[in-house]
Amino acid sequence: MTPDELIAAATDYFLHARDFNGYPGHHIHLQHGLSYDDIRNLFTSLVSDGRGTIVFGDLHPNPHIRAFADEAQDAQLQKLEAASLEHACLYPSSRHLATVVSDTDYQDRPFTRELALGSGQLEFRSFDLSVLEIYRNDPRYQYDNDDVRGHICVTDEFYESDKMQEKDQVILETFGFSYDNDMNRAVAAFLIYLSRLSPEHQQIWNSKRLAGKFRLHPDYYRNSILGDWGAGISVFDAFLEELKVINQMCTVMNRPPLFRDTFEANRPRNFSFLVRPTQEEFNAFVLTLDKMMSENISKDFFMGEVRDETDETRGDGKIVVRQRRTIAMLEDWFSVKVRPTDPKPAADMIAAFKKVRKLRQKPAHAVKADVFDQKFFHDQRDLIVTAYTAVMTLRQFFAGHPLVQRADVEIPNVLTEGKIWTQ
Repeated sequence: MTPDELIAAATDYFLHARDFNGYPGHHIHLQHGLSYDDIRNLFTSLVSDGRGTIVFGDLHPNPHIRAFADEAQDAQLQKLEAASLEHACLYPSSRHLATVVSDTDYQDRPFTRELALGSGQLEFRSFDLSVLEIYRNDPRYQYDNDDVRGHICVTDEFYESDKMQEKDQVILETFGFSYDNDMNRAVAAFLIYLSRLSPEHQQIWNSKRLAGKFRLHPDYYRNSILGDWGAGISVFDAFLEELKVINQMCTVMNRPPLFRDTFEANRPRNFSFLVRPTQEEFNAFVLTLDKMMSENISKDFFMGEVRDETDETRGDGKIVVRQRRTIAMLEDWFSVKVRPTDPKPAADMIAAFKKVRKLRQKPAHAVKADVFDQKFFHDQRDLIVTAYTAVMTLRQFFAGHPLVQRADVEIPNVLTEGKIWTQ
């Protein structure tokens, strides 16, 4: 078998395989009756002349997929001298593929075309966050996103159903997030999963593609590339964990829970990073956050230790009894029951609750045209960090209660070690 014949066979195999797979050494050995020494010589010839590239399975455990960009020619030739070739795979190089893939091939599938031209399956591309709106806002899709990773699929009702066009019955097995040098957030997706979208949806994603340099979210990289669970959790998940731990501490303190709901099973849709930097999206987030903070506080927690009503004198001189706001009750309760040596953390905590409530009230009293501004991304990030710090401070104060200390309430390591992603 000549090098020309082998690269022709490998190219045909690559372009017709579902996931652009490599031509395995053991397959060449069995199908063509070549010894592994002969295969080594052929591989060496093809790598040397730039037509072939070898994946050995050392950088990624599966050599049958081209996971990353090709290794340097010198590195491949050095490995070829001693490597076992039974499981190594031959791929046509990007340079060779450019001569056999025409300009019209895969024209309507830009991400499939990138794979056909030799890009790595686990190379990622970055996109404007607004690309997620299509799926998040359409009830026919199941859209999950924990602010580090997510996935999109068609709900059971519409999967393989004539209620939804086939071109729209797409699945994106996983997506994550990436950042540029200014820490601007983008959606990140691997080429292999993008290539499985329908031609129409590949075009949608391609229209939202961002140029420039981006790096993957560290935990998404660990989870998707290295196969581990990651080092931390998002600030949104950390916020929910704090609510849960606070309520557990309340039980130990022989008190009703401070928060009515910890949202473990029903995380609100808007409780995540914005997918579009608009005033309307930001306002929806603030509304949700306030419902999870001051509006979520149960007056039962205070057990009658602070007043829940106040007397107000109207303009006509009559006295009206009004319900007190939960933030005021929490502030009073801390001044009576906790009395910390340093009052600043408690004051900052109460100020955070008040800040969220004030921001919620602003749009309620004004009708304004929606505004698009990148600053909303940064404003939201600052606000969720402030809100998280407030509930974390609450948990830390409750942790000092004698009954809580004796009960040794378990606090997740990610909270005590501060492994919180705020980007």
